[in-house]
Amino acid sequence: MALTKEKIIDSIYDQVGLSKSQSRTVVERLLEIMKQSLESGEDILISGFGKFVVKEKSARRGRNPQTTEDLQLRARRVVVFKTSGVLRDKIN
Repeated sequence: MALTKEKIIDSIYDQVGLSKSQSRTVVERLLEIMKQSLESGEDILISGFGKFVVKEKSARRGRNPQTTEDLQLRARRVVVFKTSGVLRDKIN
């Protein structure tokens, strides 16, 4: 089962002691800060957790798998997550 935003809010409510609305505000604000940073092209480094990196992907040729029609995929930016060594060790 996936960890959802609602479960994070509940965990903050239970473990930190903030009210439910304060917990929701903290989570929403944190996610908003992260989104703004990524939109502006900044990387996000969270020590002991990992790094969110914005990468530029150039335009490339592709193929529609249903029709096998060739097409041109546009250039775009994507977010890549790289785990820290600490987290990688804990997972493995």
